[in-house]
Parts: sequence; C-alpha cells; structure tokens
Amino acid sequence: MVIKRNISSNVGKPFSSKHIKIWQTVLAIPSGKVASYGQIADLAGLPGRARLVGKALAAVPTNGWHGQAVPWYRVINAQGRISFAAGSENFARQRDLLQAEQVLVIGARIKLKNFQWQPDLAELLFVLAH
Repeated sequence: MVIKRNISSNVGKPFSSKHIKIWQTVLAIPSGKVASYGQIADLAGLPGRARLVGKALAAVPTNGWHGQAVPWYRVINAQGRISFAAGSENFARQRDLLQAEQVLVIGARIKLKNFQWQPDLAELLFVLAH
C-alpha cells in the first residue's frame, strides 16, 4: 500500500543519492517503532542533516521507492513529537498510522523510551548494503 501525504505529486521531483540513503534507512524502521529525523540522518551516514531527512521524505515518489511505500510517518522530531501542526490533516494521518501500529500517541507525543527504534548496527548495515 502506498501511503500518500497531502502534498503535491512527487512524480518527477528531483532526488539525490542522499535521498535514497534516507529512504532505505526509513524502510528499515520496524512497524511499531519510531525514529527521529536526526537519528535517521546519523544512521544514513549524514550526521547533522535532520532537515534533509524531512525534505527527502517529502520527495518520496508517490509510488514509493522500488515498489515499497516508505513509512514516513515513523519519523518524528527529537522531542518525541509529531512535527505537523496539531489539528492538521497531516498530523491526524500520521497519528492514525502510528496508532494503527500500536504506537501510543498522547496529544502529539510518543514516549521515545518505549517506542524509539534501537537498531542492531550490524543488521542495519547488512540491510542498507543490499
């Protein structure tokens, strides 16, 4: 299933090898877990590029990456909060998708202690290499 956000079509939008690294890393986040923008940047080998993660997620092609929907909704800010404005359609969509995966969202907050992805780095390197 391809999950769309309320943004203009991403067909034909330019993306780079950095975007691909980010998408591959986000694809590795398991269901029921979340990661911060900065954590994804670090794991993708792009330390300090948290904003690039947001831009890359906004640029995911509408049909996904290599036939897989990129679970953009599993990426939240470093404070454990959904970054979309509370009450917006995108906020509600992200909250609902996380709750469907049994992630507890209270207001806009997710308890990172309970739900933050802590990947095994050897496994992650294997996944990203293939």
